[in-house]
Amino acid sequence: MGDPTSTKNLSTKGDRFVARSEGIKKTYKATKTDDVVSTVTGDALLAFRKKYYFPNDMVVKVPARSDRACSPPLGFVTVYEFSLRASLRFPPSPELGDILMICGVSLAQLSYRAMSIIMGLIVLFRDRGAVLSPDCLARMGRLIGDTQGRISFRSKWLDIRTRDPSKSWISDFFYVKNDWNLLEKWGKMRELPIPLHLGAEELLKILKFSDIDTLHYEVRYLSRYIDEEYLFKVGLSTQAGRSHAQMLKKSVKVSEAAVQSSKIPPKRPGSEDNVQTVKKKRVEEKSAAFKIIIEDHIQEARNHIYDMEVKALEADCMEEGFIRGFMKGVRAVQRKTGAEIDGLTPSQASGDPSSDSGGEEIESELQKAFSLEEDEDDIDIL
Repeated sequence: MGDPTSTKNLSTKGDRFVARSEGIKKTYKATKTDDVVSTVTGDALLAFRKKYYFPNDMVVKVPARSDRACSPPLGFVTVYEFSLRASLRFPPSPELGDILMICGVSLAQLSYRAMSIIMGLIVLFRDRGAVLSPDCLARMGRLIGDTQGRISFRSKWLDIRTRDPSKSWISDFFYVKNDWNLLEKWGKMRELPIPLHLGAEELLKILKFSDIDTLHYEVRYLSRYIDEEYLFKVGLSTQAGRSHAQMLKKSVKVSEAAVQSSKIPPKRPGSEDNVQTVKKKRVEEKSAAFKIIIEDHIQEARNHIYDMEVKALEADCMEEGFIRGFMKGVRAVQRKTGAEIDGLTPSQASGDPSSDSGGEEIESELQKAFSLEEDEDDIDIL
């Protein structure tokens, strides 16, 4: 005979274990945003401000233990840390604000996937000289919400690949002062209506793509458009990814050192002399070219000064009514020095200045003005 009591007790313990396990599962599934306490501290906010380039005048707040993500204080909006990693920058772009307003949701309701796709499309459209409208977004995919109010993105005809590191609600949230008229409390999402007037051809015209395959390729690798350099290029970030540039610079130095230590061939005898000879030859060529350029500039400057002096003297003579005497004086100087004067007609050159009793005086005055005999070699061009 067996012991029915012991058998019954075992089944009872098993039932209790199963019931306890189901209760644990139900409790885990029932966890909502109201039960999540923020783990963000003041030091974390300082790190966020530096890493994601917050504006200096932007007001941020550390949530208290009684605060929840879905109910921010009056005048503030909730922001998740993963939204910053998804390329959310402040101030938020007008395109993002319009989409949130039409959908009736707040900033923190967008999942990592939804935020990264929307920001990537905003950058893509701006980079192509266009603006992402809610109609264009609705044509490229659907924003859908779950029971907890979280918004995701689905697309049937575009293969958009984004890796969502946050599989559930997380506790890295904080508050930002709402200076942009965004919705503060979480709301029930209103789906964007699908625009019947906007098809694939219209999208290609807006983005200036030649075919649909090009659009598919750009959207397939949309994650590259949420890089800090692209955000800076289209005006969504105030910094051009300095931290990324510094990290890249360090890695490049290490790789160059490794390559140099393994691939640099031994120096050949006389190679340094050859290098010095080539450098010297290049310097001489540049010096000769520079000398020619300087001489051309000096000649142009001399011609310019001569023309300016002649024109000034001619204007003075015309104002005083002595243009005739001026021409005679010029002819006298031409005959004496043998120089040719530009702009002097044959009829003017053949005139006889001897008939004018004042020809010698005019010649003397012109020589003083132009200094043809004494100062011609003393002109220095700096």
